[in-house]
Amino acid sequence: MNSDRLRRHIEACNNARLPGGRVRFRLDGAPVGWVRPDLADELAAIPEVSLEAGEVVLHAPELLPRIAEQALRHRRLRIRGELFDVRADSGGPSLAVIDRAGLPLFGILAEGVHLNGLVRRQDGLYLWVARRAEHKSLDPGKFDHIVAGGVPAGLTCFETLVKEAAEEAAIPSELVRQAVPVGQICYAMERAEGLRRDWLYCYDLELPEDFRPRAVDGEVAAFELWPLPRVLERVRDTDDFKFNVNLVLVDLFRRKGLIGEYEAVVPCLEGQP
Repeated sequence: MNSDRLRRHIEACNNARLPGGRVRFRLDGAPVGWVRPDLADELAAIPEVSLEAGEVVLHAPELLPRIAEQALRHRRLRIRGELFDVRADSGGPSLAVIDRAGLPLFGILAEGVHLNGLVRRQDGLYLWVARRAEHKSLDPGKFDHIVAGGVPAGLTCFETLVKEAAEEAAIPSELVRQAVPVGQICYAMERAEGLRRDWLYCYDLELPEDFRPRAVDGEVAAFELWPLPRVLERVRDTDDFKFNVNLVLVDLFRRKGLIGEYEAVVPCLEGQP
């Protein structure tokens, strides 16, 4: 029963079927994204862009930040002012940079980190749950991990984890460096902002019982410490958690023996999503 009711979260995050009417977007020879036909037509008018075998090829990757900002302004979408690396696959070399808001517009792979902040008590395992601030543009007011965030240009996943831990929850660097990598999750999802192709690097961190997270940057409205079975019930019965947090939590429930093994969350394979 748990598995069937949890599966809807995985299916929701994997609702994209590529190409799905999109056109492959390349930086020179490297396939990095998927664009809608209207954007493909806009790009085709740029001298440094060519159409080759039905694909859009940008031959000057250094122009991508400016081109993406123009496309965002044309659609009256907010520019985030935060650059992300553009890669053909997770862990590959950076081929260019793009404003964070341009990632789903161009269907470009994004990397993120998620931390399960765990507390072990005599009566079982607990999880720190964050409630997102109401001013957040994405899923305001929903529940989230104690620490989670996208990997900005120039930083590694672990460097991002340390930075986000300090900014979001005031976790000291010497403590967060004890976090253990526990897996990777990827998905391709159609959302209002476009095509999200995300690759999540997941970590567990057991925190001392007397540790209390503190919101530093204002992105979190409050923190609560929940018994892990309560988290499972909330994920199973509601959509109260941010959409991709559910995937990481389902994997946590599986690893901690709260649910059985099933194929709802699978390891990322080469070439996915």
